[in-house]
Amino acid sequence: MSPAAALRGLALAALLVLSPAGAARQARRPNVVLILTDDQDVCLGGMTPLKKTNALIAQMGITFLNAYVPSALCCPSRASILTGKYPHNHHVVNNTLEGNCSSKLWQKIQEPYTFPAVLKTMCGYQTFFAGKYLNEYGAEDAGGVGHVPPGWSFWYALEKNSKYYNYTLSVNGKARRHGENYSVDYLTDVLANMSLDFLEYKSNFEPFFMMISTPAPHSPWTAAPQYTKSFQNVSAPRNSNFNIHGKNKHWLIRQAKTPMTNSSIQFLDDAYRKRWQTLLSVDDLVEKLVKKLELNGELDNTYIFYTSDNGFHTGQFSLPIDKRQLYEFDIKVPLLVRGPGIKPNQTNKMLVANIDLGPTILDIAGYDLNKTQMDGMSLLPLLRGDKNVTWRSDFLVEYQGEGYNGSDPTCPGLGPGVTHCFPDCVCEDSYNNTYACVRTLSTSWDLQYCEFDDREVFVEVYNLTADPHQINNIAKTIDQEILEKMNYRLMMLQSCSGATCRTPGVFDPGYRFDPRLMFSNHGVRARRFSAQSL
Repeated sequence: MSPAAALRGLALAALLVLSPAGAARQARRPNVVLILTDDQDVCLGGMTPLKKTNALIAQMGITFLNAYVPSALCCPSRASILTGKYPHNHHVVNNTLEGNCSSKLWQKIQEPYTFPAVLKTMCGYQTFFAGKYLNEYGAEDAGGVGHVPPGWSFWYALEKNSKYYNYTLSVNGKARRHGENYSVDYLTDVLANMSLDFLEYKSNFEPFFMMISTPAPHSPWTAAPQYTKSFQNVSAPRNSNFNIHGKNKHWLIRQAKTPMTNSSIQFLDDAYRKRWQTLLSVDDLVEKLVKKLELNGELDNTYIFYTSDNGFHTGQFSLPIDKRQLYEFDIKVPLLVRGPGIKPNQTNKMLVANIDLGPTILDIAGYDLNKTQMDGMSLLPLLRGDKNVTWRSDFLVEYQGEGYNGSDPTCPGLGPGVTHCFPDCVCEDSYNNTYACVRTLSTSWDLQYCEFDDREVFVEVYNLTADPHQINNIAKTIDQEILEKMNYRLMMLQSCSGATCRTPGVFDPGYRFDPRLMFSNHGVRARRFSAQSL
């Protein structure tokens, strides 16, 4: 049975069981669409190719200028979106089954309580998913593509990681193989067509939630044929942290070869250009979706969110291409929203994170957020332009490094414990690339404080007002009192859950610091740093 046929059948069933009175009540609630791209940066021009998306979402709504992810890697970040939780609370730490990415444990403990599950079971929404879910989704050890997470009325999920051709989709639990014929297999277009089918054949008597998760601009950066010649003169930005040595940084950053070889620079320039090419098909998807909603008379009652699971770097601190690092280019993402009550052409500088998406969408649906255990905050007051909103001034960034048990076969001289060592044997990750940060943005401070869990007990601190490209680590020169307060705040955030993740930050008027609490009853011990020990 085709997706369109399946949708027609389910829509007919809904027509038969919904009463007119119930249907009228349901129809008044807003619909929600979440478009999630894969590895799309905002710091290095990642939104530039998306002219239609900017016109149809950003210019018709609000752009959040300080939107972040709590972990700059696909699976932990996506788990944070779905659960509204920091990684230490949903326990997805990397892209492997062993790291809880789509594992049996994730399926048992977290999936039943994701915001789409609440939308469907408690709010009466019909829910639609299409695209990349979690990197290990479909793994045989975790139920294969037959596993359909609770909370989804319609399920079209990619097996494992992003591809554009030659992939398998789970169509409501049944495997469907796609080949390499552009007209029927190019994944971004397939997702667009499935989304349009859903909007055509869904029930009109229930509000709906759609999550469309594109492969673009993730590798292998395969553009649609009509876009392979685009941006021929484009290259990666040569900003002030491009192709420089990461002095005073963690050893993983310091190991990058500086200056980069010509071949590495050509490689990253090609990748940058191809990433933009793949995003042109996402731009087409957005346009088709908005036009269909308008044709259906549903656009004015639909919130559309556009964001990415993490940022990306291309040559910063001589790291060729990847994400995972603690810097702005990897943790900052685009976030655009349009919808009922949102004035056009707005920007907002509040500090927001992807853990806020779940609470926001549940708030839109009218669900009592006090019934959840989410760490994030609803953006709805910001979307409506409410005055005197009390908001956060900091949030937590956390990452658990990955590495091979043995040597990388392409770089045997590096030894065990590292991974993603390409090109030129420059490694993007390691076991002890494990860190946690407090990212602070207040009226007086734009600061990032990070600790590494390694033998060096390494600390990085950046004043982004003076140093927006995070070139100078000021851990040895910053005021000792601020250092201790940030250390304690980090400890508290690493053990927070729910409402305790939303307590005042170090520079908030309501913040209280008691040095006697440097050893906490949460079981997390704080390290007391001095300038001499750094």
